[in-house]
Amino acid sequence: MEGQLSFFETKSQVKKYSKTVSVDRIPVGKKLKVISLFSGCGGMDLGFRGGFSVFGRNFDRNPFEIVFANDIVKKACDTYTYNFHSKPCCGDIRDLDYTLLPKADIVIGGFPCQDFSLAGKRKGLASERGRLYLEMKKVIAYSNPVAFVAENVDGIRRNTADCNSALDVILDDFRKLGYRVEYRALNAADFGVPQNRIRIIIVGIRDDLCKSMKYPRETFGGVTGNSWMTAKEAIDDLWNVIDKTTIKNHTSKDYSKAKFYPGKNMQGNCQIKADKPSPTIRSEHHGNIEAHYRTNNPNNPLDMTGWRRLSVRECARLQSFPDSFEFPVSASDAYKQIGNAVPPILAWNIARALYITLNS
Repeated sequence: MEGQLSFFETKSQVKKYSKTVSVDRIPVGKKLKVISLFSGCGGMDLGFRGGFSVFGRNFDRNPFEIVFANDIVKKACDTYTYNFHSKPCCGDIRDLDYTLLPKADIVIGGFPCQDFSLAGKRKGLASERGRLYLEMKKVIAYSNPVAFVAENVDGIRRNTADCNSALDVILDDFRKLGYRVEYRALNAADFGVPQNRIRIIIVGIRDDLCKSMKYPRETFGGVTGNSWMTAKEAIDDLWNVIDKTTIKNHTSKDYSKAKFYPGKNMQGNCQIKADKPSPTIRSEHHGNIEAHYRTNNPNNPLDMTGWRRLSVRECARLQSFPDSFEFPVSASDAYKQIGNAVPPILAWNIARALYITLNS
């Protein structure tokens, strides 16, 4: 039956499922104030705030208020300001004046992930950028929130030469602040995002509260009985309406014209599949974003002559951004911002599960 565990599932799967919580309803309680770090264009912030619609579904407003946001990239801050009508503190987090921080209950942030990504150079904690999580740690120490949420790529779990992963080090550092810290690898596709995107979600709850995070229960795939949302379901209505729709970021200026190279196995030199969630939209794709599944030559699938790369809006859809969320920047900058973002639907589920945990 739908939503029930099958006889053949392992004990570890049963244990995992039992530690999750449905986020359909959340308790009535006070609104929690949130400090957002490494905010980017605001994917995680939008999920925590809620109050948006995408894929014919409404994602209710959540009892969280973003009271401070910070990012170093000006173009990302421009997109954030345009959509949230609130200007973030734009600058290097290492230069942040903590006395400017308002009181807050929650700290959230996806600290830079490129040095942990399996697709990157994997310098990890050996790089200055890889140690930026320490700046988040400093803000947590200063603000003393009841909880924090940090997001990063799955590659953060990869062991180093001394058999300790970057994740082991980071978890230990956060625990020293006086928090009960846990993590879980979540696939955005399991929550209705039409994209396979596995991310490590670290949650810390202050020790004095004696609570452990209940992660959101999957609503698609696996034991749910609901199939993953496919790329076709998400973006097919955008096919062949380039320059013919009022939907923003879907014009001839909003998709990359980078060439394809027949016979070569290289980044972005492929098409997404119509009947599956898309592959991970990555910030380093830039102009090499994958091609639309409909630009195929039915008589010769290897013929790349007519291929068109995904538009900014198509990528935004695959990340679960609503069409009302606009990117008032170049296509190249928009691709980067979308690839760096936390899918709003995933963030929405995490936010509600955190609120349930804190109020149970």
